[in-house]
Amino acid sequence: MESRPKTQASNENIPQPIRNDGAGATDFGPRDVMRDLENPDMLVPPVTDAGLLPNLKFSFSDTHMQLNHGGWSREITVRELPIATTLAGVNMRLTPGGVRELHWHHQSEWAYMLYGRARITSIDPEGRNFIADIGPGDLWYFPAGLPHSIQGLEEGCEFLLVFDDGKFSDLSTLSISDWFAHTPKDVLSANFGVPESAFANVPSKQLYIFQAEVPGSLESQKVQSPYGTIPQSFKHQLLAQEPIKTPGGSVRIVDSSNFPISKTIAAALVEIEPGAMRELHWHPNNDEWQYYLTGQGRMTVFAGNGAARTFDYRAGDVGYVPFAFGHYIQNTGNQTLWFLEMFKSDRFVDVSLNQWMALNTRELIRDNLHVGPELLDALRKEKWPVVKYTNVL
Repeated sequence: MESRPKTQASNENIPQPIRNDGAGATDFGPRDVMRDLENPDMLVPPVTDAGLLPNLKFSFSDTHMQLNHGGWSREITVRELPIATTLAGVNMRLTPGGVRELHWHHQSEWAYMLYGRARITSIDPEGRNFIADIGPGDLWYFPAGLPHSIQGLEEGCEFLLVFDDGKFSDLSTLSISDWFAHTPKDVLSANFGVPESAFANVPSKQLYIFQAEVPGSLESQKVQSPYGTIPQSFKHQLLAQEPIKTPGGSVRIVDSSNFPISKTIAAALVEIEPGAMRELHWHPNNDEWQYYLTGQGRMTVFAGNGAARTFDYRAGDVGYVPFAFGHYIQNTGNQTLWFLEMFKSDRFVDVSLNQWMALNTRELIRDNLHVGPELLDALRKEKWPVVKYTNVL
């Protein structure tokens, strides 16, 4: 029993919970070394971390996979990440022709297409219908209560769904197959004016996701409504939107100002280049729910009263920042870090620490922080974009 701990401790590739100042000690295990390698700032927290903050990270890789003929889904809700009360997320894959059946929710649905293409359909309470094809980087938004469907096209698709309630679960939505299965056939017959035999083969339970044929062209699938089409599009092409370019990255902001139907979820697609960071800031409107698309980074969240905690993130992780807590996101890898930040709000809003300091007098900043003239001079050079990235010195 003594040989294994000695072997681990002598291996230079195995990280140990020891800070440069000597704090900590070796960990002989048992332990998950691969997990420790992915979370260096949790194994050895920066000396500035202090106090108690709840977990602000969960990976889709640690969730339950719901496998169906036609695709799969997995979700992160308050069950997996208890602090995330405002928003919940679902990662879903549909095969070519795979269908997320006709259904609706108590919550609004915001989506980002990660890969491939899908066809979406919906209607509004006035009987106006909507059908569109969605490609990589496109969004859709369905207001709460409106029925809709999603179907994979020739190459299939994978997407992120975000719902404006942390308690949401995609496995407990209102589905057409489930409703038919739990309605007496004589009632279905009376409702539709056809014999009961027409319903002899309806599913006995919710389909959720099922396999079907790839649909025909968009034009061939359109159904004309006597009431016309929906006036506000449920689709938005985020990657076609001109980005805000800044030193070290870019950002595309989408909210009700440029995607009018999206009344309850605002978002930003953020790019941070190697050696750059999303500046110190906070959001004065609501909690922040993050989804990491590529690369790796770290975030320290400051909660006040001496409490701060640092987390490491990589593609497929979800991060969370409670309302008004200060934070930054730093690229710690050698490839570009892309992530989505989302809010239960109709508008994207943030407050820059740099800007706030620059718009106060030099004397007030100097006396408050005991800083030298170098910082005071640098603050005056700021351009103060709403979202800003700063190269790491």
